[in-house]
Amino acid sequence: MYEVLASEQVYEGRVISLRRDTVAMPGGGSSVREVVTHPGAVGVVAIDDDGAVVLLKQYRHAIGEHLWELPAGLRDAEGEPPLETAKRELAEEVELAAERWSLLTTSLSTPGFCDELVGLYLAEGLGPAARPEGFVVEHEEADMTVERVPLDRAVQMVFDGTVRNALAVIGILAAQAHRTASPRQRPVDTGF
Repeated sequence: MYEVLASEQVYEGRVISLRRDTVAMPGGGSSVREVVTHPGAVGVVAIDDDGAVVLLKQYRHAIGEHLWELPAGLRDAEGEPPLETAKRELAEEVELAAERWSLLTTSLSTPGFCDELVGLYLAEGLGPAARPEGFVVEHEEADMTVERVPLDRAVQMVFDGTVRNALAVIGILAAQAHRTASPRQRPVDTGF
């Protein structure tokens, strides 16, 4: 069932690749599916001691707008565990480190055509950190603004449609649920 009968690499880029799979369907016959492959990513819901979440406003060319987002980045460092990627991204993007880390959730961004898996971490006990050696602020990151927004206000920004980035929506709502419901969580060093 759903056996891949043929696969063709259509495009290979710096971040994503595209392949065309011919897949056997359960009722007979086959269908062609285009699949975007992605290295995966992490996002960080960084909450300070006053209960404010660190948000970025960053330009996203695909939609031609600035979006409110969480510190986040690609899992593009060979062999780097996801939690270490999250720590690196927090330092690179907002020059922060955290004393306590929790894995909030993992999310498949757009599984209808893409295999991107994103891990969302909660970072607490924030303090200043230097950017990693060799990191250079460039491109859209040079234009980012950083704000600390009370978590309750960030939740309302989700419902107002002010925060529309999927990772930020999921992360903010998961952090709010974590604070109010205390759900059982997976170990922070869970790989994905």
